[in-house]
Amino acid sequence: MTLTEFKQILESTGLPVAYRYFAEAQNAPYIVFSSGGANNISADDKVYASFNKVRVDLYINKKDIQTEQKLENALSDFYYEKSEDYIDSLKMIQIIYEMEI
Repeated sequence: MTLTEFKQILESTGLPVAYRYFAEAQNAPYIVFSSGGANNISADDKVYASFNKVRVDLYINKKDIQTEQKLENALSDFYYEKSEDYIDSLKMIQIIYEMEI
């Protein structure tokens, strides 16, 4: 799966989506995603399969289970790890999903 195809999956949530950052400030909720390398599987001294390591950050102003569920429904075909943090300087909750695609 390409990052372009993955972005389309994220856009199916109806939320604004950007790779790494938005050129202009956005009102929450919004999604930012990035790729942090690859996990390769080798065979016969070659790359047999390659999986992108992807991080998806959901930014929300307050805890919003429905928005989280909307994103998690879009990600239902992937195994992901989920964590949450509060960014005091932004006064936002950051929910982080990490996976391979």
